Amino acid sequence: MTALRTVTVDGSPVHVLDSGAGPAVLLLHGSGPGTTGSGAWASTAQTLGTSWRLVAPDQAGFGRTPVPAGSRGGLRLWTEQAAGLMDALGIGSYAVVGHSMGGAVALALAAARPQRVTRVVAVSTMGAPGAPLSADLDAVWAAPAGSLGARDMLSRLLLDQALVTDAAVEARAAAMRDGACAYESLFPAPRARWVDDLTLTAQTLATIRAPVLLVHGAQDRVTPLEAATRPLLEHLADVRLHVFGRCGHVPAIEHPREFGQLLSGFLRAD
Repeated sequence: MTALRTVTVDGSPVHVLDSGAGPAVLLLHGSGPGTTGSGAWASTAQTLGTSWRLVAPDQAGFGRTPVPAGSRGGLRLWTEQAAGLMDALGIGSYAVVGHSMGGAVALALAAARPQRVTRVVAVSTMGAPGAPLSADLDAVWAAPAGSLGARDMLSRLLLDQALVTDAAVEARAAAMRDGACAYESLFPAPRARWVDDLTLTAQTLATIRAPVLLVHGAQDRVTPLEAATRPLLEHLADVRLHVFGRCGHVPAIEHPREFGQLLSGFLRAD
């Protein structure tokens, strides 16, 4: 079963890809302009196949999901919306996989819903105490809609520049233009404050009891390994780290087969 649907969460619509059958996995995308749930996780969904129920929403302000009236976005909204979505779908327990911004949301959700979240995979994640705003993340958040902005953004996200094809650039440029109005409200300058908003306290991280897998690219310039992920090893009770060599910010795209195998193995572990 594969369905693109709109689910009402706390009175606001959330656009979501809901596919497969089996143990539920919530997939939370990152924060680059033009990002959508279905687009960010397409290769991962193909690798995992139909033996999981994969739920990949457009988070508020991205894709076809608006920011609710009276809200600006931010970690609290995205966390509450993710929890509310799974409640609305009638899913009692689930694993959470989050990329970049989505990694911070996944960790926050595990802290907020310890009885629901069974496992966490945080990929190229944000959320670590003290992690600064990198120059590349600042540039990604500021990328203007259109081909030039899309090419610059993809060149920062990916180590392998052969993946920055004309087709990939045009696809991202189209997605950026479609969501430009909502996205522009999310990360206005000065942008270090939005990194602070996505930061979890040491106390919050210490409450997470679900097993956590951290995945990172060794050459990630957007959320560098040493600043973004290694500090989390000191704060999480049950944690392991996998580093992909020759990899930038998006392991799911640069190493799709190995990433899928790693993910599947961790999610299936007893």
